[in-house]
Amino acid sequence: MGEGLLPAPRLVRGRLDIFRRAIYHPAMKPRVFVFQPVPQIAVDTLETAADVTVYPHLDRMISMDEMIGAARRHDYLLALHENFIPAEVLRANPDLKGVGILGAKTGMVDYDVALELKVPVVSIGREGIPGGGPNKNTADLTVALVLNLAYRVIEADRYTHAGKFRQNQTMALMGVGCPGKTVGMIGLGSMGGHMAPVFRALDMRVVYNKRSRLPAEQEQALGVEWADDMDDVFRQADFLVVACPLTPETIDLIGARQFELMKPTAYFINTARGRIVVEADLIAALKQGKIAGAGIETFATEPPERWEVEVPDELRNMENVILTPHNGGATWQTRGFMLNSVAEGIVALINGERPASLMNPEVFGDETLYPELYGRGPAVPVTDGGPAIYAY
Repeated sequence: MGEGLLPAPRLVRGRLDIFRRAIYHPAMKPRVFVFQPVPQIAVDTLETAADVTVYPHLDRMISMDEMIGAARRHDYLLALHENFIPAEVLRANPDLKGVGILGAKTGMVDYDVALELKVPVVSIGREGIPGGGPNKNTADLTVALVLNLAYRVIEADRYTHAGKFRQNQTMALMGVGCPGKTVGMIGLGSMGGHMAPVFRALDMRVVYNKRSRLPAEQEQALGVEWADDMDDVFRQADFLVVACPLTPETIDLIGARQFELMKPTAYFINTARGRIVVEADLIAALKQGKIAGAGIETFATEPPERWEVEVPDELRNMENVILTPHNGGATWQTRGFMLNSVAEGIVALINGERPASLMNPEVFGDETLYPELYGRGPAVPVTDGGPAIYAY
C-alpha cells in the first residue's frame, strides 16, 4: 500500500474544499498538482485522467519548500509562467512523469535537468486563442487605463464612495479627456496593433517609435505616425504607452532622462514589462510633478526578478496612480482556454501520447526542438542567480 496523503485545500468554483484523506496505490489515477488556482475548466480536464490537488492561496506565490513537497507527492505538475520549476523541484521526485507550464518557450523551467531526468514538459503556443488572447486583452486593458486617467474614473469612484458628491458640475475632478490628445507608443507589435485603432476611434493621434519602422501601408491602416527619434515620442505624448517586449536592449530603457522630456500634464502607462522602466525614476518623476500620473500593470520586482512581486509603497500611496496586478490576460475566455490546453497536454502524457505542445521531444530521443532553452543557468529568480532575461 502506498503512502497516505492529505492534499492541501483547493479553490473550486469560488469555495475551498478540504480533500479527504486518501490512500494511494498503483491502481489509482495519477496525481497532478497545480501551483495556483486556475479556471475550473482546466481542473475538469485534468480530473478525467487524474486526481488533482490545487494550491489554494490567492495572496502569495507558492514557496520552494511547498513546490518540493508537492513534487514528492505527485506524478505531474502544472504551473503558470510566473512559477519557477528549478532543479530542486524536478529532482524531488525521481518518478516525476511530466510538467505542464503556461506560456510558450518559457525559460522558468530547468530544461537541462528535465532532459537529464527524462521529464517531458508541455506548454501552449499563443495561436488560435479565442478573442485574440493575452495581447488583445492587454491592449484592451491599456485603453482602459488611458480612459480611466483621462476621465479620472478611479478618483471619481473613491470621491463618490466617500460621500463627497454634493455639487453638480464640480471642478473637483476635471480631466483632460481623449479627443485631440496624443498617444505616444514605445513599441508597436501585436499588442500595439490592437490598441492603436481604438485610440484613433477615440479621436486621438498616435505617434510611435520602435526598433524597425512599420511598412507605410501598415502605418496607414493603423492610422499611426512614425517618429524618427524616440525622444520625440516622449515630448509629444499626452499619454505615453510602453508596448515593447523585454529584451537585453530594453532593460531600463526608460528612466529619469525620458521623464524629463515629458509634459507635466502627461500620463505614463506601462502594460509591457516592469523592468523596461527604472521604477525608482518613475516614482521620483511622480513625486516631483514631472508627469501628471501613471497607470502601471507590471512591476520591476515581478518574477523572474524575484520569487514574489513587491509593489513599492510610494506607488501604492499615490492618488494619481492606477495599479493593476499584471492582470492583462485575466479573462475567463483567454486564461481558461490556455490553461485547459496545458491540462490537455498533461492528459495526453498520462494516456501515453506525445502532445503537439511538447516542448522537449528530445527526452524521448527525438530531435531537439528548441535548443535555446538549454544552457541558461538555474531556473531561479535573477536575485538568486538566475538569467537576466527569461523567455515567456
